[in-house]
Amino acid sequence: AGVIKSGGKTRRAAKMVILNAEHPDIVDFVHSKADEERKAWALIDAGYEGAFNVRGGAYDSVFFQNANHSVRVTDEFMKAVAEDGDWQTKYVLTGEPCETLRARDVMKQMAEAAWQCGDPGIQFDTTVNDWHTCPNTARINASNPCSEYMFLDDTACNLASLNLMKFVGEDGEFDVQDFRAACRTLITAQEILVDNASYPTPAIDRNSHDFRPLGLGYANLGVLLMDRGLPYDSDEGRAYAAAVTALMHGEAYAQSARVSSSVGPFGGYEPNAEPMLRVIDKHRKHSHMIDSSAVPKQLMQAVHDVWDEAYALGAQHGYRNSQVTVLAPTGTIGFMMDCDTTGIEPDIALVKYKKLVGGGVMKIVNQSVPRVLQKLGYGEAEVEEILRYIDEKEMIEGAPHLKDEHVAIFDCAFPPRDGERSIHYMGHIKMMAAVQPFLSGAISKTVNMPTEASADEIGNAYIESWKLGLKAVAVYRDGCKRSQPLST
Repeated sequence: AGVIKSGGKTRRAAKMVILNAEHPDIVDFVHSKADEERKAWALIDAGYEGAFNVRGGAYDSVFFQNANHSVRVTDEFMKAVAEDGDWQTKYVLTGEPCETLRARDVMKQMAEAAWQCGDPGIQFDTTVNDWHTCPNTARINASNPCSEYMFLDDTACNLASLNLMKFVGEDGEFDVQDFRAACRTLITAQEILVDNASYPTPAIDRNSHDFRPLGLGYANLGVLLMDRGLPYDSDEGRAYAAAVTALMHGEAYAQSARVSSSVGPFGGYEPNAEPMLRVIDKHRKHSHMIDSSAVPKQLMQAVHDVWDEAYALGAQHGYRNSQVTVLAPTGTIGFMMDCDTTGIEPDIALVKYKKLVGGGVMKIVNQSVPRVLQKLGYGEAEVEEILRYIDEKEMIEGAPHLKDEHVAIFDCAFPPRDGERSIHYMGHIKMMAAVQPFLSGAISKTVNMPTEASADEIGNAYIESWKLGLKAVAVYRDGCKRSQPLST
């Protein structure tokens, strides 16, 4: 990962490091990154440079800084945590029992380590493999570094993301037909790219051609909801996000089946046809569980239509691609695409500061607020006064003219410097749970928690994420690392 540079030269690639919960070294692994974080803090206190990517700085001097650590847990482990049962670790080569631990103790240590440094995250192995389209080939063991691409070992995934705000028309409504057309175009382009890309190893090359996994996704969901006057942490916001995600996912699979009708399904389809159609049907059934009272009728109808089509076309022709969607972080490309929010994230703050790799800081102000205020019925003079207040105070709390019922629409991931409001950590988890049934892969997302959040709350976040059917979850407690890329 140190050799592979993101964008060619400046940033080291990240790597995902996963240990299964039954591994004999699980407790050492859980603490490994938190122990290094303490060393980094001691070096910063001793005068070493505290920023990332500084040669000879504090974080350059400790281990694991370009690794994301995750523990892979099964339903069996999570049930043992819920019921306060024992957990048996096993020797890797023989499967023989090694050590008996209390499951809740292991979970507590995971939460305490994450409280200190954000790692380890958790991946829910049973859930991941229950939504697997190609289980007859092999199981899913791991993910990419950001945890959204989960598939067979030695495969690669072409990512592409759509800026959701580009589909909001003059009337303020989401253009369903335009969005479907864009999904079709991108899936076709990504499919063509599979055969025109080069791959790092022969195994990845072979599997990428045999299974052709794609990762269509989106950015700017946070602003789309804000623009509709829907708080991110609301049942209405979650239902709307679920419908948009279901539409993207359904159109992507329908297009994959159309391509398959011309050129044939992916190489590994035949042995996996039955389980794949089972998973497609699961997606389809979940589309009928979206709360349609919170979604415009035309959008909801399109979702139901596209899933019926995706299933029928696939049953007839198979699918050209084993997977079609993920929700990637879209960090740098989000800026290039004029997005105020990345991936599935809400805005981190209406005014935030981004540290730049080459040094320096960029102040980023959410550009969408004026339009939202106008749509909510505020006059020109009122909008100007509210914007002046945001510029001055770096928050919207307490702004003149702002009605109480509108404040939640502008809630962000972190509380502002002098404010109190932010999205509760369960708001992040519930949003992920709303869209997860409409993705081939998982979601790259940080569950943001305030500085004062406890380790117990982190443990609760992990347990609730499992209960709500997430494939993976990672938390970040504001300020738990002495250097972070985005801050208020």
